[in-house]
Amino acid sequence: MSQATVTEISPPLVLQDAAAQHWDHDCDVLVVGWGAAGASAAIEAHDRGARVMLVDRFQGGGASAKSGGVVYAGGGTAHQLRAGYQDTPEAMLDYLRHETRGVVQERTLERFCRESVDNLQWLESMGTPYNHEMPPGGKTSYPQDGYYLYYSGNELVPAYGGDAPPAPRGHRTVGKGHGGVVLYGHLQAACRARGIQSLTQSAVRRLVVSEHDGRVIGAEIWSLPAGSREARLHAKWAQWAEKLQNLAPAYCNRLRQKLSALEQRHARPVLVRAQQGVILTTGGFIFNRDLVREHAPRYRRNFKIGATGCDGSGLRLGQSVGAATDHLGKVSAWRFINPPQKWPKGIVVNRRGQRFCNEEVYGATLGHAICEDQDGAAWLILDKPLRWQSIRQALFGGYWWFQSVPALALMLLGAKKGKTPAQLAQRMGMEPAELQASISGYNQAIASAQPDPFGKSADSCQPLREGPFYALDISVGSPVLPLGALTLGGLKVSEDSGQVLSAAGTPIAGLFAAGRTAVGIPSNLYVSGLSLADCVFSGRRAGASALCSDAVATGQTAVVSQALASA
Repeated sequence: MSQATVTEISPPLVLQDAAAQHWDHDCDVLVVGWGAAGASAAIEAHDRGARVMLVDRFQGGGASAKSGGVVYAGGGTAHQLRAGYQDTPEAMLDYLRHETRGVVQERTLERFCRESVDNLQWLESMGTPYNHEMPPGGKTSYPQDGYYLYYSGNELVPAYGGDAPPAPRGHRTVGKGHGGVVLYGHLQAACRARGIQSLTQSAVRRLVVSEHDGRVIGAEIWSLPAGSREARLHAKWAQWAEKLQNLAPAYCNRLRQKLSALEQRHARPVLVRAQQGVILTTGGFIFNRDLVREHAPRYRRNFKIGATGCDGSGLRLGQSVGAATDHLGKVSAWRFINPPQKWPKGIVVNRRGQRFCNEEVYGATLGHAICEDQDGAAWLILDKPLRWQSIRQALFGGYWWFQSVPALALMLLGAKKGKTPAQLAQRMGMEPAELQASISGYNQAIASAQPDPFGKSADSCQPLREGPFYALDISVGSPVLPLGALTLGGLKVSEDSGQVLSAAGTPIAGLFAAGRTAVGIPSNLYVSGLSLADCVFSGRRAGASALCSDAVATGQTAVVSQALASA
């Protein structure tokens, strides 16, 4: 995709005297990006007495509105209790340690778990609905309509379990279809009900910094004239670029190029003064191909998960004033093989025919292993009985169309088969001895009632004995099952406040970040609902901290001034 589609970011505007500058708008807190993190930050700052302004390159929503609307919450939510599950913040913490692997400090993870019930209740106070109904049949990648509480990660996988019984913590927002648009709609409505000022179809292209102390004091925004023909075209093209991304990505890339050209020709500069702070919440950078190529080259072929605004603009704005970044190579790659619920009973192998993972793990755990360790190549091996059982489930299991249709297409039209494992291996270019050993080792453990070599639970094991044997392509390049990806790294922030840190580790006065623009709870490995939960957690944290005088650092002038001088 052409880099002409990403937001243009310039070196900061350095002012000697902010009072002498003409400002088009003045506020206490300027929030850049109006997704779930931005809305959470804006509402929190407003409710604490701040004059808040929101700015978004499009019309709000971003990746949050396109998401499944799952919020990872536990520790004893009302919906867990109604479903009959006893959960505690300690049990939630014990599980999340396995997923986060120290990407945030222990006390930050403890705080996230401790505040989880409150943050879900806060979302409900905004009007966002949740429910306790659990889907039938156990594990699923995304529950059907009517079911809104489920195991959204690896909680049921023995290797990830702690001392406490596993608890479902995926709270899917109640609504038809993907719940992200419902969740975001309530947050956006809450912003509007509070009278929070917003400037849409407007992109921040550079920050404004005080020459005196290096403090971020505002932003230069390039805005399309409200109500103009250009603004209407911009809204139309942006809407179609999001709607058709799954079906026609190349066409959507052309629409994004037209959007950028329209902005370059017709947007006009607007200068906004932020008295207390600027909060960056523009999402990740999966739509910025240069950044992906530089930091996460293994994921260049993956299908992009996110929205057009996920082009790293917040990341680059922070870098323009000397901000540090971390975990930019961390990407969540989603390879779900459930449903059909029978699929994880098969085995996943690499190019040589070697089994390399536990098939029942959460989709991002499997996708990470495929992309990081197997160069994006993997196949799911089924035998004749397991294939037919899976076909029946896909036809009559009541799954979403986007779960059942690709599964059927892959099993009925896209599978390679062989009468024996050796014949299948020859057809696939695998090593026959390796594939045979993978299947034999799997079957032998089942027959002898021994633990699975890769730790798969007994309920997810089924011997592969009866030919023909089938290989389903679940690689990055699968034409039927795109392997989606979204970025997880971002700006380094103080975990107490969300204040952006410089390369020297000191806070940059007046600058905060939240959501996928910042390093946060999901920045090691993704679990469904963890990003939206972190958007609320980190967004509220930044919104509150931007108003606290003790969050305004001192002593960082030399660091920021040096960064400005080199920009």
